[in-house]
Amino acid sequence: MKPLHLTEEWDKTFPKSAKTDHRKVTFRNRFGIELAADLYLPAQVSGGEQRPAVAVCGPFGAVKEQASGLYAQEMAERGFVAMAFDPSYTGESGGEPRYVSSPDINTEDFSAAVDFLSVQPFVDASRIGIIGICGWGGIALNATALDTRIKATVASTMYDMSRVAAKGYFDADDSTEKRQAMRHALAEQRTKDFREGSYERAGGVVDPLPEDAPFFVKDYYDYYKTQRGYHVRSLNSNQGWNVTGTMSFLNTALLRYADEIERAVLILHGERAHSRYMGEDAFKRLKGPNKKLVIVPGAVHTDLYDRKDIIPFDQLEAFFREHLK
Repeated sequence: MKPLHLTEEWDKTFPKSAKTDHRKVTFRNRFGIELAADLYLPAQVSGGEQRPAVAVCGPFGAVKEQASGLYAQEMAERGFVAMAFDPSYTGESGGEPRYVSSPDINTEDFSAAVDFLSVQPFVDASRIGIIGICGWGGIALNATALDTRIKATVASTMYDMSRVAAKGYFDADDSTEKRQAMRHALAEQRTKDFREGSYERAGGVVDPLPEDAPFFVKDYYDYYKTQRGYHVRSLNSNQGWNVTGTMSFLNTALLRYADEIERAVLILHGERAHSRYMGEDAFKRLKGPNKKLVIVPGAVHTDLYDRKDIIPFDQLEAFFREHLK
């Protein structure tokens, strides 16, 4: 394993808060991959005090210096121990080859974050929740179905990455023929990559932006390709995943056991988000009285990445206070 290089200077896409104590930390998942994270502590934590904690990740193809860090810092301002981490193979975290994703390993990343938080002296191990943003919303639900230590989960502006991989946007490619064509293309790409000894990148958010681009592509461009959200380590801001980097999502159903989740879940979506159908369909899979769906009036998908005047943090705080007790 290569030693991690952690940037010490503040290089986030959001301003640093004077109300929190920030530090860089690392931890390993059960696959032996070392993950890098930003830990945010409430400034008023006193010695011997144990707080509820939340681990945050996402969006899919982003880094902890973007939306997940903003969420974590905000939750720390509200009294929670909060940690934003880079997934395996991306950002400052370890793992080779770079720029790949796995439903299994990324689900494990959330559990590894819970491992780390649960042994911190300032964390109450019985009060740990998670927040998954965008594609990490679906992964968060998968982690919650598996890891009963996760007491409460928020899936914000969520994607079900396995659904998008297998069926395309709005399920427009939901056919055996189209999935088989994707499998053939990915198989050919694997052979090409192996022969050349390198991995071809798929490209991040399209740049320059075509005039006829769909609205949701313009929405992503406005975040990832502008000063608002650009980050040098973000896959979406730059050259994207390897072409074969997310292929295992094509054959994996992340929400297979969502209906067996016993813990509290809040699914948060924008009214005008192109991804809203995925959050609403996921919510229909959930059972029990401790599940909640919040639709933010007028909001589009990326508004819930960083628009603090739009993200209902008061509701997130109330949800975690109710269920992390």
